[in-house]
Amino acid sequence: MARIVLENVGKLYGPVVAVEGVNLDIADGEFMVLLGPSGCGKSTTLRMIAGLEEISSGTCSIDGRVVNDVDPAERDLAIVFQNYALYPHMSVADNLAFGLKLRGLPRADIEARIATTARMLGIGELLARKPRQLSGGQQQRVALGRALVRQPKAFLLDEPLSNLDAKLRAGMRTELIKLHQQLGATIVHVTHDQVEAMTMGQRICIMRDGRIVQVGAPLEVYRNPVDTFVAGFLASPPMNLLDARIVANGQGLAVEVGGVALPVPPERTGVLAQWRDRPVVFGIRPEDLYTTAEGGGARVAVDTAVVAVEALGPEVVLVAALPDKREVSARLGRSFTARVAAPQRLYADMAAMHLFDPETRRALPRG
Repeated sequence: MARIVLENVGKLYGPVVAVEGVNLDIADGEFMVLLGPSGCGKSTTLRMIAGLEEISSGTCSIDGRVVNDVDPAERDLAIVFQNYALYPHMSVADNLAFGLKLRGLPRADIEARIATTARMLGIGELLARKPRQLSGGQQQRVALGRALVRQPKAFLLDEPLSNLDAKLRAGMRTELIKLHQQLGATIVHVTHDQVEAMTMGQRICIMRDGRIVQVGAPLEVYRNPVDTFVAGFLASPPMNLLDARIVANGQGLAVEVGGVALPVPPERTGVLAQWRDRPVVFGIRPEDLYTTAEGGGARVAVDTAVVAVEALGPEVVLVAALPDKREVSARLGRSFTARVAAPQRLYADMAAMHLFDPETRRALPRG
């Protein structure tokens, strides 16, 4: 196990800044997920931890030792790549044993480690096969096994599930969670998949344009996004984000959005008083829009028109147009049905709303 600390880490490719000012403390035994869109610097950050990319600035420490100039082989980290990188001419057993043979371990120890790892991953019957004889899921297990058999300080996973189909991905997510619980090892997992991040990580680190935007427990980040990027990136469908305005409404305030005025809950008027008569970005998640006023919260009616109904089995996603024609998504129960262009009254839970500064895109205080 290992504690990994990045301090002001940066990476330059000539004049191009790939990673800048990354500060991240990954605890011993933690499952950390680096999440972000393609090109955000998450894989580059992982490769700098592994030693596969040179660090241009800042320091990377493992268990208190700065490893900027330490050879990758001496960092005692195992990395699993997106394409698995198995040796095609070797059997599964030989793939698992290869790194151990290079380190000069006795044959008995190698065989014992392979047997333990194969049993843990359920690949015992595959040991004599070549990679071309394996399915994608089986190859992924072998790639994980090659990392596990080394018993490293930490595991670095670079989008290892992205080549699997949806069913296999779901199954392997569960397997990785169980594996982490079993081993208690430090795992750094890179992905662009929000579901992977939410379900697997103890903490998630969201990156954009080579910088860290927000770090926290998955539900904390989901409930309190620091800006519109995080709000719009995490979850699918993402948060509805609409240009709006704070206006006076009787004794309180309202959010003027989409051609309607939505009253601000009394407990939030104090902290928002300074935003009266100013533009804001109004955010509300699809699951905070309902078809009934019952059920608690601070639900306010909004008249819309049906644009599309997406039946997904366990739920229905409604795309609806507001009076000013801007569209919002609502996550509704699986029994919901509606005709396209039909009127549909929705109820927005204003207690769950998010507001952002339209210039900085940062979240306003929730009070």
